[in-house]
Amino acid sequence: MTSGTHLIETEEDIAAGLEALGLADPRLLPVIAGAGPVPLRRKPAGFAALAEIILSQMVSKASAAALQSKLEARLGAITPEGILSLDDEGARAAGLSRAKTETLRRIAESLTTGLAAGQLDLHALCRLPAGEAIGLLTAIKGVGPWTAEVYLLFCAGHPDVFPSGDVALQSAAGHALGLEKRPSARQLASIAELWSPWRGVAARLLWAHYATTMKRDATPLGA
Repeated sequence: MTSGTHLIETEEDIAAGLEALGLADPRLLPVIAGAGPVPLRRKPAGFAALAEIILSQMVSKASAAALQSKLEARLGAITPEGILSLDDEGARAAGLSRAKTETLRRIAESLTTGLAAGQLDLHALCRLPAGEAIGLLTAIKGVGPWTAEVYLLFCAGHPDVFPSGDVALQSAAGHALGLEKRPSARQLASIAELWSPWRGVAARLLWAHYATTMKRDATPLGA
């Protein structure tokens, strides 16, 4: 993996990133001071974490947690084999939409069955450059850039990934930087260029700002 810094593995890495961000963009200094502890939020790489991200697409955090609980109650551990064992009726009973069901099945098939088996290695791609890893993930229908970027942030600890399409990050950036209106994904991506190679910490900081200052928690994945 190529990057301007090493993986985000510890609280010390978060602290180093915040220090660098404050130097690179002084506008972030009061944001850092007000956000409180910025959580590491690392998850083991693999299907269960990617499935959790898929479940959180386009729904509130509470709805995603409810979906996660229902699916775990039905399957136990969320595995590729478990997902493939669900027929359409079982998937609906677990609260899955058709789109989420089909996306999870495609990922599961790429890991386990038939001609598609072995086409995706969710652990190996964590060691790839971000662009290459995102390309491999988004080649699967139903996996968009946001899903791929969140996976790399929290499961690979990639230091310089920033999901600018995340609405909570857009709102947090607009509020934290005193912008007149919420930036678009393209505008936020441009703003975030100043925060490289620590954009992964900047994203965590803005989610923390969203939770602590704006009183709305929308950080993908649980702690």
